[in-house]
Amino acid sequence: MIRWKIYFDRSRMYIGYIQFFLIGIVFLRSFKGNHWGDLIFKYAIISIPIALILFVFLSLLLGYMDTKLGFREEELRNLSKSNPIMMEMLDELKEIKEKLNTLDKKTNENVL
Repeated sequence: MIRWKIYFDRSRMYIGYIQFFLIGIVFLRSFKGNHWGDLIFKYAIISIPIALILFVFLSLLLGYMDTKLGFREEELRNLSKSNPIMMEMLDELKEIKEKLNTLDKKTNENVL
Protein backbone atom coordinates (compact mmCIF):
# COMPACT_ATOMS: atom_id res chain seq x y z
CA MET A 1 0.00 0.00 0.00
CA ILE A 2 2.83 2.41 0.81
CA ARG A 3 4.50 1.70 -2.52
CA TRP A 4 1.21 2.44 -4.29
CA LYS A 5 0.88 5.72 -2.41
CA ILE A 6 4.38 6.69 -3.52
CA TYR A 7 3.45 5.86 -7.11
CA PHE A 8 0.30 8.00 -6.85
CA ASP A 9 2.27 10.89 -5.36
CA ARG A 10 4.84 10.74 -8.14
CA SER A 11 2.20 10.54 -10.84
CA ARG A 12 0.52 13.68 -9.47
CA MET A 13 3.33 15.80 -10.90
CA TYR A 14 2.79 14.43 -14.41
CA ILE A 15 -0.96 14.78 -14.11
CA GLY A 16 -0.32 18.40 -13.15
CA TYR A 17 1.54 18.93 -16.43
CA ILE A 18 -1.38 17.47 -18.36
CA GLN A 19 -3.81 19.69 -16.45
CA PHE A 20 -1.60 22.69 -17.19
CA PHE A 21 -1.82 21.99 -20.93
CA LEU A 22 -5.57 21.39 -20.77
CA ILE A 23 -6.12 24.66 -18.91
CA GLY A 24 -4.37 26.42 -21.79
CA ILE A 25 -6.70 24.76 -24.28
CA VAL A 26 -9.80 25.64 -22.25
CA PHE A 27 -8.53 29.21 -21.90
CA LEU A 28 -8.13 29.55 -25.67
CA ARG A 29 -11.52 27.99 -26.38
CA SER A 30 -13.21 30.38 -23.97
CA PHE A 31 -12.54 33.14 -26.52
CA LYS A 32 -14.59 31.43 -29.24
CA GLY A 33 -17.57 33.43 -30.39
CA ASN A 34 -16.27 36.93 -29.72
CA HIS A 35 -14.06 39.37 -31.65
CA TRP A 36 -10.82 38.27 -29.97
CA GLY A 37 -11.69 34.64 -30.47
CA ASP A 38 -12.28 35.21 -34.18
CA LEU A 39 -8.83 36.79 -34.47
CA ILE A 40 -7.19 34.05 -32.41
CA PHE A 41 -8.64 31.20 -34.45
CA LYS A 42 -8.35 33.00 -37.81
CA TYR A 43 -4.59 33.29 -37.26
CA ALA A 44 -4.26 30.16 -35.13
CA ILE A 45 -0.80 29.25 -36.43
CA ILE A 46 0.57 32.46 -34.92
CA SER A 47 -1.77 33.23 -32.04
CA ILE A 48 -1.97 29.84 -30.32
CA PRO A 49 1.82 29.41 -29.92
CA ILE A 50 2.06 33.03 -28.74
CA ALA A 51 -0.78 32.44 -26.25
CA LEU A 52 0.87 29.27 -24.95
CA ILE A 53 4.26 31.00 -24.62
CA LEU A 54 2.58 33.91 -22.83
CA PHE A 55 0.74 31.46 -20.57
CA VAL A 56 4.00 29.67 -19.70
CA PHE A 57 5.82 32.98 -19.15
CA LEU A 58 3.10 34.30 -16.84
CA SER A 59 3.06 31.00 -14.94
CA LEU A 60 6.84 31.18 -14.50
CA LEU A 61 6.56 34.78 -13.34
CA LEU A 62 3.88 33.83 -10.84
CA GLY A 63 5.99 30.90 -9.60
CA TYR A 64 9.03 33.17 -9.27
CA MET A 65 7.05 35.73 -7.29
CA ASP A 66 5.70 32.98 -5.07
CA THR A 67 9.22 31.71 -4.46
CA LYS A 68 10.49 35.18 -3.57
CA LEU A 69 7.51 36.18 -1.41
CA GLY A 70 6.94 32.74 0.17
CA PHE A 71 3.14 32.49 -0.10
CA ARG A 72 3.22 28.71 -0.53
CA GLU A 73 5.57 28.24 2.42
CA GLU A 74 3.27 30.30 4.60
CA GLU A 75 0.25 28.31 3.42
CA LEU A 76 2.00 25.00 4.15
CA ARG A 77 3.06 26.27 7.56
CA ASN A 78 -0.53 27.24 8.37
CA LEU A 79 -1.79 23.86 7.14
CA SER A 80 0.70 22.02 9.31
CA LYS A 81 -0.37 24.06 12.33
CA SER A 82 -3.98 23.03 11.81
CA ASN A 83 -3.00 19.36 11.50
CA PRO A 84 -2.82 17.84 15.01
CA ILE A 85 -0.47 15.04 13.94
CA MET A 86 1.98 17.54 12.46
CA MET A 87 1.80 19.65 15.61
CA GLU A 88 2.52 16.58 17.72
CA MET A 89 5.52 15.75 15.54
CA LEU A 90 6.80 19.33 15.80
CA ASP A 91 6.42 19.29 19.58
CA GLU A 92 8.34 16.02 19.78
CA LEU A 93 11.10 17.44 17.57
CA LYS A 94 11.36 20.47 19.86
CA GLU A 95 11.66 18.17 22.88
CA ILE A 96 14.39 16.14 21.14
CA LYS A 97 16.28 19.34 20.29
CA GLU A 98 16.05 20.53 23.89
CA LYS A 99 17.32 17.18 25.17
CA LEU A 100 20.21 17.22 22.70
CA ASN A 101 21.15 20.75 23.75
CA THR A 102 21.07 19.69 27.41
CA LEU A 103 23.23 16.64 26.66
CA ASP A 104 25.71 18.81 24.71
CA LYS A 105 25.98 21.22 27.62
CA LYS A 106 26.55 18.37 30.09
CA THR A 107 29.13 16.79 27.80
CA ASN A 108 30.96 20.09 27.39
CA GLU A 109 30.93 20.65 31.16
CA ASN A 110 32.36 17.19 31.82
CA VAL A 111 35.11 17.66 29.26
CA LEU A 112 36.22 20.93 30.82
